[in-house]
Amino acid sequence: MTDRPAPLSEDRLDRFARHIVLPEVGGAGQLALAQARVVLVGLGGIGSPALQYLAAAGIGRLTLLDDGDVEASNLQRQTIYTTRDIGHGKAVAARRWLANFDDALAVSIHDTRVTADNAGRYLAGADLVLDGTDNFATRLAVADACVAAGVPLLSAAIGRFQGQVGAFAGHLAEQACYRCYVGDAFDAEDCDTCAEDGVLGAMVGWVGTFAALQAIRLLLDGLRPGDDAQFGQLHLMDGLKPAMRTIRIAKDPECRTCGPGH
Repeated sequence: MTDRPAPLSEDRLDRFARHIVLPEVGGAGQLALAQARVVLVGLGGIGSPALQYLAAAGIGRLTLLDDGDVEASNLQRQTIYTTRDIGHGKAVAARRWLANFDDALAVSIHDTRVTADNAGRYLAGADLVLDGTDNFATRLAVADACVAAGVPLLSAAIGRFQGQVGAFAGHLAEQACYRCYVGDAFDAEDCDTCAEDGVLGAMVGWVGTFAALQAIRLLLDGLRPGDDAQFGQLHLMDGLKPAMRTIRIAKDPECRTCGPGH
């Protein structure tokens, strides 16, 4: 006798009815989303709208990672927080938002900074990791851990009016990882921040919601003929034009994370 997943309850069917009528999603797709586990690293400008749409899509299990506190300057773009959250931990505030939005979702939070030493512990068992952090040291720690754990990675970043969202599956022999893209020069925490350079709030929202869209596509990949996960493709977004273009990231045979023998 084989175990079969429990069907969606009547109230869940009603909640996600607009998804289910889409041929590209359907009941099977919605059930797949309900059974998925997504790890969201970073609950700031990108992570906030991404979390809203992942939760709205019915992602059944969410792990949230952020060691920061809500600040007044965050409210310009970090859409899940209010003035009442200022001074409180982002992970705790995000869980509170989720409880008010949909208490049927399983949520775990961690307010410890993600490093190369602990990333693997948090990502193990995930179906997908979405990284919206703002420094290369964390991004590379997460990316390396994804390769080691065999978990696909969506990496999203923003600067002023420019954004990027890319899907990486470096654990697969023919696919590039995030380190293939950025190399080894950025392991130190030396990148610019939006506090120094500025950032348009709505631009961050575009990147976050597009990352959520790509996450849902990846979780549904394989359910329909012709699905394309778009691994190794980096979407570059320009908020001033506005425009988007896509480039392909080649696997680096010398990559110390996903290259042969690593």
